[in-house]
Amino acid sequence: MKRTLSVRAEHWPAKTPFRIAGRSWDGFDLVVCELREGAHTGRGEAEGVFYLDETPATMQPQIASAAAEIEAGADRRALQELLPPGGARNALDCALWDLEARRSGRSVWQLAGVKPDPVTTVFTIGLEATPEAMATKARAAADRPLLKVKLNADRPVERIEAIRAARPDARLVADANGGWTFPQLREWAPHLARLGLSLLEQPLPRGGDHELAGYDAPLPLFADESCLHLAELDGAADRYDGIVIKLDKTGGLTEALALARAGGGRGLRLMVGCMVATSLSMTPAHVLAQLCEFVDIDGPLLLAQDRPGGLRYEGASVTAPRAGFWGTPT
Repeated sequence: MKRTLSVRAEHWPAKTPFRIAGRSWDGFDLVVCELREGAHTGRGEAEGVFYLDETPATMQPQIASAAAEIEAGADRRALQELLPPGGARNALDCALWDLEARRSGRSVWQLAGVKPDPVTTVFTIGLEATPEAMATKARAAADRPLLKVKLNADRPVERIEAIRAARPDARLVADANGGWTFPQLREWAPHLARLGLSLLEQPLPRGGDHELAGYDAPLPLFADESCLHLAELDGAADRYDGIVIKLDKTGGLTEALALARAGGGRGLRLMVGCMVATSLSMTPAHVLAQLCEFVDIDGPLLLAQDRPGGLRYEGASVTAPRAGFWGTPT
């Protein structure tokens, strides 16, 4: 049966400006694929990897380059050869998963061999001008048992101290987004461990983390920017305790599941992460979350609004969408 692929860009405003080390956003530009086959339509969404300069303007031509093969019937396995890892392949891969679910009458969770159990997601505390401002945000999130704190090289220990004082009950993880040097990491890590930080994501820049080999860190270090996809697993395993898996990095749910299983087989701890996007991006990540110890899929909570019918956020609990949304045939 003939397929028809359509692609469009969308802009989704942020609820409030969102800051990480070296970057700030007022809104997020996403690419959306729709793949129609008879009475069924599969959808996929991607923001792309911002530090690799991916945008809808770069992803749309990539998707177009594979359109003829996809419309002719190429499946997810063939897609892995048609496009490299990244946002363009992610949007197409997720559209193919959704289409397969609708055609088969089985959910993507069933197709992936996992349960659609509710998961507990982090709630992200973005960078603010002062530690006190971040503590205020943490205090306001009293119903969130797991907080993810964005850090840069400006008073990171003081920021965690302030948040810990405001939320002594919370489990804390932090993300430096590659904004530190190795001497800074060695200085700050013992204090962060003392404050009960459960893990630290990507302290050093991608491509600048060779000094982690042989470093006995006092708290678990997870690779984010330093582990994009399966081909980078070996390097990450030599330097980190865990990896953060994001579908925009791996190029879709297909490789993300393979990376999770391979990383777990190497003894690495696993976290599913996300770019800031709607439930159309986050629902495939909910499938992957079933294999992960830590879950960071709070992207829709950082937007002014989400797509109707998407994931159900009740406090820190995230439940699969009702039938009819992505991956859940009616």
